[in-house]
Amino acid sequence: MTKLTRDERDLLLHLLELPTVSMLESDEEPRLRDAQQAYADAARHLGFDVVHHAAAEAAELTDDQVPLAVRLAVEDNPEFLAAQPSLVLALGPELPRADTVMFNVHLDTVAGLEPVGFDGARFTGRGAIDAKGPAVALLAGIRAALDAAPDRLAGTRVVIQAVSGEEGGAMGVFGTRPLLCRGWYGRLNLFCEPTGMRLLSRSTAAMTACVRVDGDDAIDDRPAAGHNATVLLGHLAQRLATRLPEHAAGGQVCVAGLHTGHLHNRVYGTGRLLLNCSYPDSATGRALADRLEQDVADGIREFSDSHRTHPVLARTAKDAAAITRVEWHKRGLPALRATEDPWALDLLTPEGEAARWPADEPAFTCDAIWMAGLPGAHTAVLGPGDLDRNHAHAAGEYADLSDLEAFAGAVSGILVRFAAREHATTGGMRQ
Repeated sequence: MTKLTRDERDLLLHLLELPTVSMLESDEEPRLRDAQQAYADAARHLGFDVVHHAAAEAAELTDDQVPLAVRLAVEDNPEFLAAQPSLVLALGPELPRADTVMFNVHLDTVAGLEPVGFDGARFTGRGAIDAKGPAVALLAGIRAALDAAPDRLAGTRVVIQAVSGEEGGAMGVFGTRPLLCRGWYGRLNLFCEPTGMRLLSRSTAAMTACVRVDGDDAIDDRPAAGHNATVLLGHLAQRLATRLPEHAAGGQVCVAGLHTGHLHNRVYGTGRLLLNCSYPDSATGRALADRLEQDVADGIREFSDSHRTHPVLARTAKDAAAITRVEWHKRGLPALRATEDPWALDLLTPEGEAARWPADEPAFTCDAIWMAGLPGAHTAVLGPGDLDRNHAHAAGEYADLSDLEAFAGAVSGILVRFAAREHATTGGMRQ
């Protein structure tokens, strides 16, 4: 365990006070640049230099992997990207990738600001565990490693990506992905997310489908005259919620928001049903997408057959296939598959410091997906706390000081062991 200093605790409180909500979840411009500047100032005391602090270019966000919400935001708001830059810090001279460790942590948050505080044992506030707390603990761990083995770390380059664009469904396309395309990664790459200090060497990807109904409204006195999108989408939501998960095969299916309207005195003919589906590999993702579209088509036929003579729903049943379609808001993202790398596993999971994520427990989605396929690189996800237990993305988000300090200790140990391994290998002391 590595104790956080007073300055490091103050830095975390300062970062928590700065609102950095993703612009995909808020109309307010985030203070991401201010947060990244404060983080960079703290890192400079450890010897880090700022090697990049800029926003992604719109030209980098035109391919099919970019979520629809991001493409629309870039088109509609010229300040969208400029207000959400990403930061890259580097410690040590330019070295080969084999001698480089990269840490990735995001400083943007979801919406729903929380009261900021520290009672001596627990930090509260939006981002406390996801992921401003881990970001500060990361610096504490690097500080401890430098104190423990300054000479040995002289042969290691440490890179930190402090990114935007992780939250709000952006999936890292304007934060992490452009940085990796520029080559800022290493032989070892750790993404700092809450894993309960269990090493996770895989990451699911996610796709978002929108089932749209575009029909005609009707007045409540003549409900049969229009299309009832609420009833039709309700039928499809129930069917998808009960049948689609069995085809997820290592991923998850979230049947999420259903919206048609707010008023009681009309029948809404238009509506949207959102589904978010994760998958462990591209083949499973494609199969799950095909299954979703097939289940929607089967559900429409089922609805039409069941309600063709209903006095109120007959028109909806007759036209259901014509007014309903699946629109993909996010699709085709890579997933990070687990790789057996004995060197990395020995380095990352020494006894008592971190355990391995159980093979039968589903992973989750994070920016680590963009490491898929990059040569000569081992990637893992590791961090303090738990997404559920610590209320990430929910009211009451918190991070315990003891968890942050345990993570700092793990970071320190990983860096010292990485440097020792490289030093021993290059110096001929290890066969």
